Amino acid sequence: MSIYDLVVIGGGPAGCAAAYMAGKLGFKTLLVEKSAHLGGAMTSGLVVPAMKSSDRKLNVRFYEDLISEMKSLGGQVTYQNNPGWFNPELLKIALDNMMAKTNVDVILNAYVAVINASDRTIKSIVIKSSVLLSSNYSIDGDKIDKDKDKLSVSIGTRYVVDATGNSEIFKKLGCKFLDTEEETQPFSLRFIMSGIDLKRFSEWLLEIDKNKEVTTVEEIDGVLHLSTACTWDKSRKWALYPIFRAGVANGLLKTADTNYFQVFTIPGMPSSLAFNCPRLVECNSTLTLDNITNALQEGRSTILRLSKFFKLYFPGFKNAFISNIADELGVRSSHRISGKYIYTMDDIISGKKFDRPVAASDYPIDVHSSDKDGSVLKKVKEYEIPIESLMSNEYDNLFAAGRNISADFMAQGAIRIQPTCFSMGEGIARYLASVIRVD
Repeated sequence: MSIYDLVVIGGGPAGCAAAYMAGKLGFKTLLVEKSAHLGGAMTSGLVVPAMKSSDRKLNVRFYEDLISEMKSLGGQVTYQNNPGWFNPELLKIALDNMMAKTNVDVILNAYVAVINASDRTIKSIVIKSSVLLSSNYSIDGDKIDKDKDKLSVSIGTRYVVDATGNSEIFKKLGCKFLDTEEETQPFSLRFIMSGIDLKRFSEWLLEIDKNKEVTTVEEIDGVLHLSTACTWDKSRKWALYPIFRAGVANGLLKTADTNYFQVFTIPGMPSSLAFNCPRLVECNSTLTLDNITNALQEGRSTILRLSKFFKLYFPGFKNAFISNIADELGVRSSHRISGKYIYTMDDIISGKKFDRPVAASDYPIDVHSSDKDGSVLKKVKEYEIPIESLMSNEYDNLFAAGRNISADFMAQGAIRIQPTCFSMGEGIARYLASVIRVD
């Protein structure tokens, strides 16, 4: 049996940061990811760019190294003072490169089937994959057993990080959670369209929308970058909303299709736009197989309606086409653990300080709603997140990192963004470096 200092389950933003920094600090580290590549919401979910957060440099080494790696691949740009504009396809390669540089072992297309634990400690896990290999695969010389066309391996570990987003490890262990069925945010399903005349589209945008808090256009190294948005909420006057209403009146769109729209350019893809929509307000956002399946199917049909609408109503979209639909739903809220400390909205608003903070942010409390004018976007001052909110209350060697943090519903709406998740993962690795010895 292979023995690791740290096993990270989930290769999304928090998991990649935890594994990378652990490897950099000299820990023998394994990263297990259910998909065919790393990146999670950033790649499978097409959640780009990373939102701008605090300028305070607390556990940001992974993020800085990721920016550097992406820049070397031609897949990063700093736009509107935000360096987190990434190309999601090149990001897959960048994360592979970064794990290799820090000697992190990675297993893709795999999941944790069995957890062996006793005396408040996880002793080992069994990892399985349904992907057939043409030859025996090995980790440190341990061959994976073939069982009914399944591949599995038993792994010993000193510490485990559940960075699955939905607390899959905590669920298997029967741990306590904070969330309720009433506390949910609607799913999204992102997509990319290509073949767009961005020059024509940007000129039209600037003509109809003078609000620079909503619509921006900038040329960087000879390439146009832009961002714009529109919702059905009345919190501000949206320049694009009359156009969406026309789409509804002419039968191209449902009213629900107009609830949320946001669009970004993509580094290295000069004729493409990434869409932060549709927000699936008519779907049940409880995380069950039926609801997830229904949301994925409804999301794809909505994307088709939107694409036809854009081609008719948005200048520059005449030759545009759908080039990518996310492989997974955008999930904003899921199972939140009940950890050693429950982080609250009051902690955010008060800017409470902690003895062992893992992250600092000033991203607003951002909670999406399925109801018109029901969403919350509350600006706040800088706040800290303590390591104790990432610690299991039931197991001494188990941590959570990402949107499954021990936090109340409103607080989680602020701290779920990628840069904060990067810092959570990195913060766990740095905390472990302060309390354990690497052999």
